[in-house]
Amino acid sequence: MVNSFLVGGNGSQQVALNLRMGNRHGLIAGATGTGKTVSLQVLAEGFAKAGVPVFMADIKGDLSGLAKAGKPHPKVDERIATIGISDYQQRPLPCVFWDLFGQQGHPVRTTISDFGPLLLANYFELNETQMAVLYAAFKIADDQGLLMLDLKDLQAMLNWMKGERKQLENDYGGISEASIAAIQRRLMLLEQQGADQFFGEPALDLQHLMQVSLDGTGVINILDATTLVNQPRLYAIFLLWLIAELFENLPEQGDADKPRMVFFFDEAHLLFNDAPKLLLDKIEQVVRLIRSKGVGIYFISQSPADIPDAVLGQLGNRVQHALRAFTPKDQKAVKVAAQTFRANPAFSTEAAITELGIGEALVSVLDDKGTPTPVERVLIAPPGSRIGPLTAEERSDVIARSPYKSIYAQGIDRESAYEVLKQRLTLQEQQAVAQAQQVEQEKRQAQWGKEQERILREQQKQQERIAREQERAAAKRASTVDAFAKSAARAVGSSLGRQIVRGLLGSLLGGKR
Repeated sequence: MVNSFLVGGNGSQQVALNLRMGNRHGLIAGATGTGKTVSLQVLAEGFAKAGVPVFMADIKGDLSGLAKAGKPHPKVDERIATIGISDYQQRPLPCVFWDLFGQQGHPVRTTISDFGPLLLANYFELNETQMAVLYAAFKIADDQGLLMLDLKDLQAMLNWMKGERKQLENDYGGISEASIAAIQRRLMLLEQQGADQFFGEPALDLQHLMQVSLDGTGVINILDATTLVNQPRLYAIFLLWLIAELFENLPEQGDADKPRMVFFFDEAHLLFNDAPKLLLDKIEQVVRLIRSKGVGIYFISQSPADIPDAVLGQLGNRVQHALRAFTPKDQKAVKVAAQTFRANPAFSTEAAITELGIGEALVSVLDDKGTPTPVERVLIAPPGSRIGPLTAEERSDVIARSPYKSIYAQGIDRESAYEVLKQRLTLQEQQAVAQAQQVEQEKRQAQWGKEQERILREQQKQQERIAREQERAAAKRASTVDAFAKSAARAVGSSLGRQIVRGLLGSLLGGKR
């Protein structure tokens, strides 16, 4: 079994990286244009050929050439001869392309819940009060059984918390409405930047980053970061999330013949610039402990001074390209770089750093006992894959043939906090409408009852009025009849009297005639 791979040589000495020490991390440093990318490519090839899966962030867009075989060139032949390489072969490596924005590779997604409040709070640069509210949102979601998968779930959760704030404060402490608004503004900014595509499903399966081809070659996963680098904080948080996920999910490996996986993080200073102490402590912890899971992390940066001392001290395998010493700050950086190597009595490390040519480097690796070897000045071995990027057509062809295309191409939006809370809100609105309708109906019924009572009272009054009028009319009629009767009686009496008188008189007068 191959237990090492060639890094470079100088004609009299070759330097090979010990695979058993590959998980002890490493550093590739040097000024722009000195050959860091080629060194990264050589190390990635070496691990992949040994059957170790690789993940790398491609900042400049030129690492995609790993997927194609290199081409013969006189300078390559010259370097092969100088170093004394006997088994050089130009060949492509199995590659899978990824992209947070889904443009130059398969989309990379994770859920809001898996990402967690710590990284999100640091990405948003929240203060302590705002961070506490964010933590409360995650806690409440867990207690309520609400899945938070994407940004709209978190937005819905915050909106719901705003409406239920008074009730929630009894169990979760003070929840500032101003803090909720501040978090929501940052979420809107994240959406405008297009980074919301990172949150959702299907979430990245870490096992898909740890594959080996049928011939035993480790698959090289290349994250296109040409756009992502414009959002350095998201870049840093994403990389930290990725290694933290591996740390939490991978079992302990112990001593092994080779790493389980290796990461290469270009522009490593972006991980540490302006990072709060809490985040720096997290990075240091992950870097220190993840090697026991069989994962090696290799940082690529311009100077070792870009890496915090607590992290730098854990990087056992070093490749140092040229640094320029034009200013006092540059001179200090050169001195720091020189001090990170085990000295070689054959030359001055500090002087050599400023004299190195393109493709030349100072290299020190760990031996079988984990001890750094004396630094050697070497020419970096030529990679067997293409130096330079793929064409757009070549990249599209690799993506089209990827076994993961059908898995990650389309996003999934299953029921989660947004839908559940929307249903709750809809139900509450329906209940409120129903209640309002019931109140309105009861109000109308009450008004109808009052109107009926009023009508009954009016009818009663009308009946009473009619009855009184009838009584008065009856009384009036009775009075009229009585008067008429009396009058008639008087009239009858008078007429009868006259008749009687006439009768008497008539008979009297007749008798006289």
